[in-house]
Amino acid sequence: MNNLYTAIENNPTFILGPCVIENPELLDTVAREVKRLKDETDGVFIFKSSFDKANRTAVSSFRGPGLAKGLDLLAEIKEKHGLFITTDIHEPFQAEKAAEVADILQIPAFLCRQTDLLLAAAETGKIVNIKKAQFLSGEDMLYPLEKVKSTGNDQVMLTERGNIYGYNNLVVDFRNIPDMKQFGVPVVMDCTHSVQRPGGLGGKTGGNREFVPYMAKAAKAFGANAFFIETHPEPEQAKSDGPNMLPLNRLEALIKELIAS
Repeated sequence: MNNLYTAIENNPTFILGPCVIENPELLDTVAREVKRLKDETDGVFIFKSSFDKANRTAVSSFRGPGLAKGLDLLAEIKEKHGLFITTDIHEPFQAEKAAEVADILQIPAFLCRQTDLLLAAAETGKIVNIKKAQFLSGEDMLYPLEKVKSTGNDQVMLTERGNIYGYNNLVVDFRNIPDMKQFGVPVVMDCTHSVQRPGGLGGKTGGNREFVPYMAKAAKAFGANAFFIETHPEPEQAKSDGPNMLPLNRLEALIKELIAS
């Protein structure tokens, strides 16, 4: 096990950043705040942003700068601010290249059963964070977990992010957290995507960011090891998932409450 995985197992962990890489200035603004919180509080802090949002609702939606440019920008953040990095991959060929920068490779929820993607991520030797699909139970996540571990890579995290509840809505069954913890791996609560209303704004996703703190605190009560919180200085102007992102100026209070409680 590498030192980061051991730290995640034993400390409050926060995966933080804007949903998608919009521009270098946004990344730097958010990374500076994440670095400050890292320096001033106890816990493990990981910076997250996506180089490509390949699963946007509409073909016209902003996707990001792409693999090469996006990884260059994340590498600059890593070097400048000394932060651990995670980003999501959508195709097996992206795994090796992303692993040159990212400390954790994230598997999107829609793709958590894609065997070739899971194996490619695992074979990099990096930590693999598998997000639970909206159509799976916590207990179902044993099988994606086993796919990663079949390569000899035991550094796996599982993320709860809600389940489909009718049309354009999600509901969180917090029993999924202890159900996944029984597999002996860290469990993350995605406090951002669990408050989505998928496709709820006619061609793009809506949501209720006011519930993000409640999701985080409830997940902690159920034993979550880590908290995934996307954040943006101006969520209303964000190019992806704005309705679900916590305003950057509200991040510190929530982090400190989660650590103290």
